Amino acid sequence: MHKDIHIVIIGGGLAGLTAAIHLALKGKKVTVIEKNNYPKHKVCGEYISNEVLPYLHTLGIYPKDHGVKRISNFLFSNHSGSSLEISLPLGGFGISRYAIDQLLFDRAKEVGVICIQDLVIDLKYENEIFKVKTRKSVLEATYVIGAYGKRSGVDVTLSRKFIKNTSPWLAVKAHYKADFPEDLVALHNFDGGYCGLSKVETGAVNVCYLADYKTFKKYKDLQSYQNEVLEKNKYLKDFFTTATPLFKKPLTISQIFFEDKTTIENHILMIGDSAGLIHPLCGNGMAMAIHSAKIASDCLLHHIYVGSSRRELELAYTAQWKSVFAKRMRNGAMIQKGLFNKRIAKLGVSILQRSPSLLKKVITSTHGTILSDEF
Repeated sequence: MHKDIHIVIIGGGLAGLTAAIHLALKGKKVTVIEKNNYPKHKVCGEYISNEVLPYLHTLGIYPKDHGVKRISNFLFSNHSGSSLEISLPLGGFGISRYAIDQLLFDRAKEVGVICIQDLVIDLKYENEIFKVKTRKSVLEATYVIGAYGKRSGVDVTLSRKFIKNTSPWLAVKAHYKADFPEDLVALHNFDGGYCGLSKVETGAVNVCYLADYKTFKKYKDLQSYQNEVLEKNKYLKDFFTTATPLFKKPLTISQIFFEDKTTIENHILMIGDSAGLIHPLCGNGMAMAIHSAKIASDCLLHHIYVGSSRRELELAYTAQWKSVFAKRMRNGAMIQKGLFNKRIAKLGVSILQRSPSLLKKVITSTHGTILSDEF
């Protein structure tokens, strides 16, 4: 029975490729369908918490062998420029999506994952079998994992509830050449959003910010918005005054949803941003994507080996996902709400300046513990 199992993963980003490697290493037939080619820059904070390093090592992925920047300190500033800096409880590393996705893709092919560049246009589940239709072919699968990111045509096909709503968020990302500490990740608040900065393996500074679209649309373009809104924060003004852009133009993505999503949709196991997106200010989205891939892979393998029902698999995965991530997501939402209130943000910095240990607790509340290296 186990030999006939075919697992299709829709989306070849962090979560999808991680799950593919995990399952292939356990002898499963895995096909990844990814619409883009590798490597490719993506809108992303490009900081990964060290909590997932032992797990990545078990998969044969060693990020620190590829020039990543080891990050141990955190700087925060509010709208008015008041700031505080502390050491990070776990620390992490800076690596671009351009590099980490390619690293995972190469490893996936090495362990026997079938990788297809194509676009999923339809998806049906009947009689315990999925039929995944792409532009070029139709694949049959015993299980499907959804790892296609924040928003996709697949969400429309599945009639997911959140897809009918509009989102007020716009995200922007670019790389810059600048004098910036290699061991630092910074988060700077501005009116209507917040901006993260940290170095990646090339030595470039990744700048990624989330903005309220209502605020943004008052300005004619990204440069005007940067000049007239972001640079009201003195830290951001100092940075942009001396930094040199390395992209021809910034990357943007809109319609980013932070509302609740389902972890199971039409019997598909959702992982990464397809299952839920933590607010970027928490700086832990990449680690969460990797961790969710591990949870789904472990649940799926257990189900296969013990012969439990599909219903039991889905309940087990949902329970584990909620146990690990639900509290972090709520904490992230509360932190974001506070940051968008100038009075609360100012008061919060004042309190945290007097109690750095409290800030560490806030950071810990949106991060996990070191993942076991058991595989």
